[in-house]
Amino acid sequence: MPSKKSLKPAADQRIFAVVGSDDGQMKGRARALAEELTPPGAGEFGVEVIDGCVDNADQAVRRVGEVIQAIRTLPFFGSEKLVWLKDVNFLADTVTGRAAGTLKALDDLKEFLEGGGVPSGVKLLVNAADVDKRRSFYKALGRLTRLEVYDKVDTSKPGWEEDAQALAMQLAGRLGLRFQPEALESFILQAGADSRQIQNELAKLDLYLGPDQREITAGTVRDLVSKSTTGVIWELSNAILKRDLAGSLQLLDQLLFQGETAVTILLAAIVPTVRNLVAVKALFEQHKVSPPQAAYQFNALLGRLPPEATEHLPRKKDGGINAYGLGLAACEARRFSLVEAVSALEACLQANLQLVSSQLEPRLVLSQLLVKVLEKNAANATSRKMPQITGP
Repeated sequence: MPSKKSLKPAADQRIFAVVGSDDGQMKGRARALAEELTPPGAGEFGVEVIDGCVDNADQAVRRVGEVIQAIRTLPFFGSEKLVWLKDVNFLADTVTGRAAGTLKALDDLKEFLEGGGVPSGVKLLVNAADVDKRRSFYKALGRLTRLEVYDKVDTSKPGWEEDAQALAMQLAGRLGLRFQPEALESFILQAGADSRQIQNELAKLDLYLGPDQREITAGTVRDLVSKSTTGVIWELSNAILKRDLAGSLQLLDQLLFQGETAVTILLAAIVPTVRNLVAVKALFEQHKVSPPQAAYQFNALLGRLPPEATEHLPRKKDGGINAYGLGLAACEARRFSLVEAVSALEACLQANLQLVSSQLEPRLVLSQLLVKVLEKNAANATSRKMPQITGP
């Protein structure tokens, strides 16, 4: 799921921070926390909200000054209040965030907080989406506040599906929904890893199923869940594994039309697919492994191999093998020889070099790559197929 963690709590529990690149999760948690921290019965008089979304460094300096002044000002009613620096955008690595005036103001705020500037009865809440975690102010938040971090799932890293599945199960549980195993895998591969997209699709499934049916099946997902960009990337990966050139070129056009960059498509869809093919073909030939009937069966198959046979396989961030992606490749590996898979990986390297160092049109580079990877007779196929390719 999105990286969500609470660092060392502040000793006096007066300062709170919610940050992270997952805007939906972060803002939702900040709103809920603001409700918890607002003094009972105080209503709007118990909360002083300071807009942290600024256009330049001068505004950032003024907002920081307003925060310090608000903390020093006695509550309007009663003896408690919440000061909320809301939706901050000047903690990021941007022109405004790097400005000398902004950095000086944040240093002043840090010194104020470190000096015990928040009096008894006053609480401070800060929330921000893009945060430069190298800065001293962010490190101070970790020391001084109860810091919660909500980062997006990084779909470029192996094993992202597991994090996204954990998020989907958590959000589905809040609605009283539960997934069948295959339905959960299909849901993530179609809906992607964005928390807002996941919430939208779950709300749709909630309404469709009604109060009496709370289990989500693979068929329901297939019929109702919209395909995100991640879903199209997954379809492209499947088309490559099935050696479907026409379908792969069509999906490539769709992704480019949706605004995805050629490098992202190469590194998120094509390279991992080809790398998995090389890995499983090598396993089949070196260890006489039989292909599984379904992707989820591959993990049990790997468990029967000696450790040295699997030590080179792609890993998730927890160190475990990314068995599901390998299982998908294993189910279709019969369509490629090991020599073809290795040649395809070498072609990916050349395409990457062309994308970053040449003036060739990116779509042409990826189209030629797909022809090389998927056509049986790639040398003749390139000249035969490429004139038929048109723009979206």
